[in-house]
Amino acid sequence: MKLVSYMSDGRDQLAFLVDGLLFDCDLINPELPNSMNMFLQYWEDMFPVAQQTEAAIKSGRISKDNGVSLEDIQLLAPVPFPTSCRDGYAFRQHVAAARRNRKVDMIPEFDQYPIFYFTNHHSIQGPGNIICMPDHLQKLDFELEAAIVICRHGRNIPAEEADSYIGGLMIMNDMSARSLQMEEMLLNLGPAKGKDFSTVIGPCLVTLDELEAFEVPAKEGHTGKAWNLSMKCMVNGVQVSEGNLSDMDWTFAEIIERCAYGVDMYPGDVIGSGTVGTGCFLELNGTGKLNDPAYTEQWLQAGDEVTMEIDGIGILENRIVKDDSEFSILAKKKK
Repeated sequence: MKLVSYMSDGRDQLAFLVDGLLFDCDLINPELPNSMNMFLQYWEDMFPVAQQTEAAIKSGRISKDNGVSLEDIQLLAPVPFPTSCRDGYAFRQHVAAARRNRKVDMIPEFDQYPIFYFTNHHSIQGPGNIICMPDHLQKLDFELEAAIVICRHGRNIPAEEADSYIGGLMIMNDMSARSLQMEEMLLNLGPAKGKDFSTVIGPCLVTLDELEAFEVPAKEGHTGKAWNLSMKCMVNGVQVSEGNLSDMDWTFAEIIERCAYGVDMYPGDVIGSGTVGTGCFLELNGTGKLNDPAYTEQWLQAGDEVTMEIDGIGILENRIVKDDSEFSILAKKKK
């Protein structure tokens, strides 16, 4: 299934996405909830009902006349109000390239355990404008990722069982204000202000049953599902990044296992994969300068259009917009 959330009468509305049309879940089947958060809370009961309802749409037993065109619809993040948001560090290619570009050795601990950080779940957004303060626009960056959402409560979840806690996959753009990030991480804490202004997920949540044809074995020595899904990012129509979700070294199942150690995981918790190799300007600029000292760095600018695509999931589109305020915390730094 493909599930979306959109703005309807001032609130988030859950809908099926079928052949480019939206079908409000609760209107075509009153047994279903009208919001993603409620759907996730009652996932085990609602998921079979939703599967049957979607099958009825696709077979024509529910008329396409009940559908609404995506045009003029304000799509929200598929999970508009996550209970938390973590982001992993799962692609070895990205980590190795970033360290090589800084002329430091690959950190051996990467291969020993998966890691993650918490970001601001109140700054989750979907397609549309990304509002940036002046400091954000100093070395503004995208990060091409995938994300999952947890659909069952659990604690101390072993990796061998963790895939059953995944509600589905989404595209994630972990926006990064690199000047703020680099400043604060000099103190070995963070990232915080470099990340907390916007994290984009969307355009839909694709449940794992829809992705079975793309499943491939996890990398040797790892546990959990992996998917052969091409990933790419375009800026102003020019492709800048390309990778594959199957390149994840640590699986989502293994990341869940670490997240859940001694901690309750809740329906609505979002977890990102971390950046795919070549999936951000920080890495691309570093590689470019390593190969050519005269390389001109590229960063996102106000007015830029960022388009991310993952096979089987969809296309996520955002536009960078400068806030009217000139307030700067970088300018307040004490000398």
